[in-house]
Amino acid sequence: MDVDSTLRERLAPLQPAHLELHDDSAEHAGHAGNLSGGGHFSLVIVSEQFAGLSRLARHRAVMDRVGDLIPNPLHALVVQAYAPEEFIPS
Repeated sequence: MDVDSTLRERLAPLQPAHLELHDDSAEHAGHAGNLSGGGHFSLVIVSEQFAGLSRLARHRAVMDRVGDLIPNPLHALVVQAYAPEEFIPS
């Protein structure tokens, strides 16, 4: 399974204005979750749908779409979710 493509496809209904997805698995080599085949990913997602939502509600919106991928093929997903007016590109 191409985890990157799967995550992008599943998050598409959130209509992200910006989406960055990074595979951080190499930084966790030897970690039990990595050994079992689950990858470590970090996500930055910007969507108008997050406007007015709490941080927890934003994370739930993301996890409702991808949570079934944990523990395999995902072991961990770090989520940074922003409304467009909050996002400052690095």
